[in-house]
Amino acid sequence: MSTPALNQLDRLDHELDTILTSFDTSYVWNYGTVKEGLRDLYEKAKRDQWNGTTQLAWNTHVEPESEIVPSTINPLAGYAPFEKLNAKERSHFQHAQISLQLSQFLHGEQGALIVASQLVGGVPWIDAKYYAGTQTMDEARHVEVFSRYLHEKLEWEWPINPQLRELLDATLKDSRWDFKYLGMQVMIEGLAMAAFGNLYQLCQEPLLKDLLLYVMRDESRHVAFGVLSLQDYYRDMPAGELADREDFIIYAAELMRNRLIGSELARAFGWNQDEVKEIVLSSPVGKMFRSMLFQRVVPNLKRLGLLTPRVRDAFEKLDILRFENDDPDRQDRELGFA
Repeated sequence: MSTPALNQLDRLDHELDTILTSFDTSYVWNYGTVKEGLRDLYEKAKRDQWNGTTQLAWNTHVEPESEIVPSTINPLAGYAPFEKLNAKERSHFQHAQISLQLSQFLHGEQGALIVASQLVGGVPWIDAKYYAGTQTMDEARHVEVFSRYLHEKLEWEWPINPQLRELLDATLKDSRWDFKYLGMQVMIEGLAMAAFGNLYQLCQEPLLKDLLLYVMRDESRHVAFGVLSLQDYYRDMPAGELADREDFIIYAAELMRNRLIGSELARAFGWNQDEVKEIVLSSPVGKMFRSMLFQRVVPNLKRLGLLTPRVRDAFEKLDILRFENDDPDRQDRELGFA
């Protein structure tokens, strides 16, 4: 007969998903500042720490099937099976939409937590180790608050999207520290900042709006950490090595853009997945959101010298090259994060 302890261990085994990672870990015996800007960023990170338990109003009542975001923001408007839903079913659909989006935020933050812990060991400057330590704490806090909101307020958590999982795995498994920066700090965190900002502007629920503001303040530093750390790193890189980075950037951009096609919602509501994909891809709302996600990624890649002719060609096909002259620093200042 099984014991409670064995049953608990069996449940934990089902909840764990283990992958094999390998990366170089570096001691740094030079404790001085060698990378301009990182020490200031570390001081800012220390100053801006916050406690999600005490600084967010968790006693706020949230109705999961209310208009947390406006019901007009819907790429499936006009799709016949959606139009047949009654008022109660449409409220349930809105609940599904917001819980799906926040679930992907949650899973992405756990990936960021693990990558940040890898960066502590892998980065080659002491200031970067200092900052990666603060980011690890930030990401733990983000996992905590998104998980709490999903479970206490929305009461609905979705599994990780396969494409997001694929990119997280690729970032975690690569042994090169700069790929971890590229995958997480520049690509995933850059996409997340745009998605958080979009949801923050649309959000009509005060607790979630405050939560997003706190998280975005951290994330703006995380993206800056990647850009500062990689500044000039690719300037004289041999063509063969640079091609590896180009491959990764194009792969990551295509993967992230092509994941937003409504498959999870189609399965949940018993709709035809191909039909839903076609509607989402042609919807003005869907097109705008998929493109807008890259408004920070593209200019930051340009700052790093990675908007090469090959990457530019790929981004032109994805219709995201138009963001190359945007100014993420100005966007942060407008949000009060400077």
